[in-house]
Parts: sequence; C-alpha cells; structure tokens
Amino acid sequence: MIDLETTGLEPPAEIIELGYSDLTWDHQGLSISPPVAYLYRPLNGIPPETKAVHHLTEADFGPLSFPCSPSALRSAVFQGSVPDVFVAHNCAFERKFIGTEITDSIPWICTFKVTLHVWPDAPGHSNQILRYWLNLCLDPALAMPPHRAGPDAWVTAHLLSHLLRLATVEQMITWTNEPRRIATMPFGKHRGSAWSAIPIDYLQWMAQQTDMDTDVVWHARAELGRR
Repeated sequence: MIDLETTGLEPPAEIIELGYSDLTWDHQGLSISPPVAYLYRPLNGIPPETKAVHHLTEADFGPLSFPCSPSALRSAVFQGSVPDVFVAHNCAFERKFIGTEITDSIPWICTFKVTLHVWPDAPGHSNQILRYWLNLCLDPALAMPPHRAGPDAWVTAHLLSHLLRLATVEQMITWTNEPRRIATMPFGKHRGSAWSAIPIDYLQWMAQQTDMDTDVVWHARAELGRR
C-alpha cells in the first residue's frame, strides 16, 4: 500500500511524504506491516491550501532532509523487494507521481474503484468513511492522523484485507484499469436514474461530449452499445 502527500494535485507539484504498509498473503495467512513514512523537503514551498489538508509545513523538514529525487522515490517504493502489485486508494493520484519509469510493468490496484463494485451501497468510498463503516478497530497510533501518508496507507491495507475476501486480485486489477463504476446518472435532469432508464437521445448527446467526466461518457457509450 502506498500513499503520497504532495504540494499540489499533479506534477510539477512535489512529493513531500511517502508512506507504505505491506500486506502479505501466503500459506501462513494474511499479515500487514506497520506503516513507514518518509518526509522529503520541498524545493518550492507548500501552498496554504495544501497545508490545510495534510498540515505539513516547511518547519517539518529538518536541515538534513532532501527532496524526493527519482532515485529516492524508487528506493522508497521498493524497499529492497519487488511487490506483486502496487495498491493505493484512488491510485490515479499516486500514478501521476509514480510513473512506469519507477514501477516498470508492475500492476496497480485502486481500492477506491474496487469498493465501488464491492460495496456500492456504502455511505461513501473514501478510506476513512469505509474505515468507520466497516467498524475497523485500528490502533490510533498507526491509523491517525488522516491525510498523512503512513496512516492512510495503513488504513488502505486493512481495507484491502477485507476486499481480498470478496474479489480476486485479478478482478481488482481489471476494475482498476476500467472507468470507475457509476451505478446511476450522477448529474443533470436524469440524476439518480439507472442508465437503462435514460433516453437514447440524451445518451447520444453525452457520448459526443469532450469536456465531460470521461468515466461518465464511457458509461453513456456503454449503455448505447448495450441497446
């Protein structure tokens, strides 16, 4: 499990914290390692709106800290071993910063996308909402505070441990590589309607849009294909 805290939503924003927690599953059963996190000194400061999310400030980085170079990132990601799969909650974010030049051909699992399939009726699909919805009893010293890389990776590892009982790794990888599951129309005059109930002319209009959520457009096109 990997989680990042950064100075912005996409590069050239900088990685300022990387956290991970390893989940292993073998003949002895399933085990989750305590989270580990590394801080990386930002070269260009941290915007206040970003500080308000993870509460990391320039004062958290000591004089011996260093920026997150590609070699430092690769070292942190692998930690001396090669995983079968990388996992993150909404891994589309992490993958903006951890590209294939780091991960090679190792696949990813997005636990956010997986939970949309496995628990469609959950009250929300953030890792913290699911943590409490599933009544996960986690050590606060390891699971807190939210929006820090180590604790978030730890929570995600425990979500994955539940998901592994309900779906295979192969299925989760497939869901990760597909658009996110959207059970009903998420906006507009047909909001809340099943895709099968949306008029065909409206679906045809949606299918032609270039500035609309690409996952929503995919579902519209899929429904057109089904009909």
